[in-house]
Amino acid sequence: MLFQGLLAASLAALTTASAVVDLTPSNFDSVVLNSGKPALVEFFAPWCGHCKNLAPVYEELATAFTYAADKVTIAKVDADDHKSLGKRFGVQGFPTLKWFDGKSDKPVDFDGGRDLESLAKWITEKTGLKMKTKGKLPSQITFLDDKSFKEKVGKEQDVLVAFTAPWCGHCKTLAPIWETLANDFATEPSVLIAKVDAEAENSKAIANEQGVKSYPTIKYFKKGSAEGLPYEGARAEKDFVEFLNTNAGTHRTVGGGLDATGGTIEALDTIAKKFSTAYGDGIDEVKKAAEGLKDKYAQYYVKVFEKLHKNQGYAEKELKRLKGLLSKGNLAQEKVDDLTSRSNILSRFLGLEEKSEL
Repeated sequence: MLFQGLLAASLAALTTASAVVDLTPSNFDSVVLNSGKPALVEFFAPWCGHCKNLAPVYEELATAFTYAADKVTIAKVDADDHKSLGKRFGVQGFPTLKWFDGKSDKPVDFDGGRDLESLAKWITEKTGLKMKTKGKLPSQITFLDDKSFKEKVGKEQDVLVAFTAPWCGHCKTLAPIWETLANDFATEPSVLIAKVDAEAENSKAIANEQGVKSYPTIKYFKKGSAEGLPYEGARAEKDFVEFLNTNAGTHRTVGGGLDATGGTIEALDTIAKKFSTAYGDGIDEVKKAAEGLKDKYAQYYVKVFEKLHKNQGYAEKELKRLKGLLSKGNLAQEKVDDLTSRSNILSRFLGLEEKSEL
């Protein structure tokens, strides 16, 4: 019975083991100040709501840097229980995160976002180390602060921004949808899916400037414009995809693929129909029209005209080949986009236009 009790206790300890180092007045100096290695330390209180929300993120952060435990420490202090440590380092609110260089007792305040990516980015910038997570792809969301917001918004991309807060329940519900949306548009160079932690010290100014008063607040910024359009629609993946397709002129589907109009150019489709029985006669006209278009597939239309002039069966044969490549799978999304775009264009030449569906 004694053995079983000890075994149960051991198993319980294993299942609740944390990657975050617990600090007390007795080990703080040896682990943080005199270790010779840097440390990110969270000063928290058990009753603090913001601390409870940060806890799983902070645990994930520590786990992601476990491989580099000999180079950096991720730690925490119960500053409510150990008030002397909080007072020693000027802690006035919870949670407070401070960066120690491992050589002195003069920490630097962490003022970034309290999401995993922002915390990991801070450590990477300070140490050169990168987090390692098992089976998890890097986020495609662009995280913005006061500085980077003005560098990204109003420039060459259409930007959809979610202003969030770490404690906000609706923001937590939106988070996985936002990740999926960012993945859907990851290969769309003209669109940026972004997020701002509106309560982070380095983001409060831009949140205030944008009139953010509740969370999440979602705004759409047309390329070249710093004037945000409030998004007030439904918050499912398909709703955001439809919104961006309508406003940014994209052709995405739920899941990140292209719809049946992706890659096609309406003006050149019209010329293709006009010369459907004599493509040779339309080569000069399509070349002239394509020259004035800033579209990567404009010249593909010209190529198809020239090929069909020499071989009337080209479009059908080439479409079959492209669909064969797509059916094999295991292709990078950029390649899938390209094959789909060319297939859509060939379908127009063959009169096989399909309805675009999400």
